[in-house]
Amino acid sequence: MNNQVDSRHRSSKRYTLLTGATGLVGRYLMRDLLLKGHKLAVIVRPTKQQMVRERIEGILQMWEGTLGHRLPRPVLLTGDVTKTNLGLSSQQLNWSEKFLDQVIHGAAVLKFQSASRELEPWKTNLGGTQNVLDFSKRCNIRDFHYISTAYVCGQREATVYENELDVNQTFRNDYEVSKFEAEQLVRDSDCFESKTIYRPAVISGDSRTGYTSTYHGLFLYLRLMAMLVPEQTKNADGVIETPISLPIEGDEPRNVVPVDWVAKTICHLVRTPEAHGRTYHLVPDQCTSAREVIEYCYKYFHSDGVKFCGANSERTADSELAEKLFENTSIYESYETSDPHFDKRNVSRFAGHLECPSIDQEMIFKLIDFGKQNRWGKEKESSPKVVRWIESHLTEIALAAQKMMGALRINGTDRIFKFGLDIHGPGGGQWQLLANEGRFDVTPGLPDDASPVLKLSDIQINDLLMRHDSEEIDRSRTENPKVAINWTEPLETVITENPQPNQ
Repeated sequence: MNNQVDSRHRSSKRYTLLTGATGLVGRYLMRDLLLKGHKLAVIVRPTKQQMVRERIEGILQMWEGTLGHRLPRPVLLTGDVTKTNLGLSSQQLNWSEKFLDQVIHGAAVLKFQSASRELEPWKTNLGGTQNVLDFSKRCNIRDFHYISTAYVCGQREATVYENELDVNQTFRNDYEVSKFEAEQLVRDSDCFESKTIYRPAVISGDSRTGYTSTYHGLFLYLRLMAMLVPEQTKNADGVIETPISLPIEGDEPRNVVPVDWVAKTICHLVRTPEAHGRTYHLVPDQCTSAREVIEYCYKYFHSDGVKFCGANSERTADSELAEKLFENTSIYESYETSDPHFDKRNVSRFAGHLECPSIDQEMIFKLIDFGKQNRWGKEKESSPKVVRWIESHLTEIALAAQKMMGALRINGTDRIFKFGLDIHGPGGGQWQLLANEGRFDVTPGLPDDASPVLKLSDIQINDLLMRHDSEEIDRSRTENPKVAINWTEPLETVITENPQPNQ
């Protein structure tokens, strides 16, 4: 793998494609990259309930509610990584070839077992990665970032180093194998100047708020305890008794990291060209243990009664509580007695200032509190609230720009007028408008040159649109073709009522 990117060879297209933007890590990465001013495009599938723009809008409005200010909107691509050319239309492929400069591939499926390599997790984790690599080659992407997993190491006893991959290790499940083979595809690809790989350990919720959008790993255990422990009998001292015998020592290290730190670190490394071309173990500075987590839960639930019987003991359900716990966590049984030690010298070198928060009592309390508030994933995310989708009002904006063109005519000669439109907040987006002799081309994405960019909030643009002469707009709509998003060749929409040159 190349050690770094020579920024002189980077194109000026400057849009980054992010896959997996609706996943837990993806939605944090989308937020952090937008906050840093990154020009971002995301590829998303619609659902039965929501279109692509509604899915992304809902996530961004959630972030805006916590941040207290408006965010820019990414360019939206409707597609599917499991399909050839990512399922994009020819127009969107054309746009991607012109505007994309970088790819961050994070789309993945966490499923441990599969009946066939044609199904998940192979379909997304391996097939999807191959499709993204093929797409990147077609678009002449030079800078590729791949989110793998620390558990491509398989079952290892020795220290796992960042520069290692295939050491003839054995694997616990299909998920590990699918991610191992996908990372191998990335490493073997030869069409990039730089390939950077990120290997996060087990990802928990937000270290500050407890937020999560998925209930795997640590959250599965916390959810079960929150549901089962309160149902158990209290002793004479009012302590809830939880008779469970665990076949572990209890002090085995657990590599668990909060999602906000994972995304923050990836964002920093993506934005640090000299850090590109390496592999990064996104693992904790200090591991936690099952004993610590259980003791934190003792305090939270005011309970007691778990026994650590040693790694050589059998997994025996000696109570109804234990039976339910073992039944619902059997998927993680192979991880309970061992977790490797991961070398992280690359992370320390390039992102050592970003300290990984420890999974301590305060954080466990936050994770449980959020899970209960969210009804452990059953609470539906609220629908986005949008006064108007700006993409549906580009006609009015183009007509307003037409008026501005009149002031740009000197000695009766038209000038080409090009500017970017960057609307932050609900319903916003990014476009570039090119006006030349009354013709308007509207294309997604901001200009890649020195053209001016008009940055407005949704409130400001809505106010401007409301103030626009409605009669003139209605008349123009009936006499002129509607200006729409141009994914491919210029629309060459002709505005017939050209403004008169200044006298």
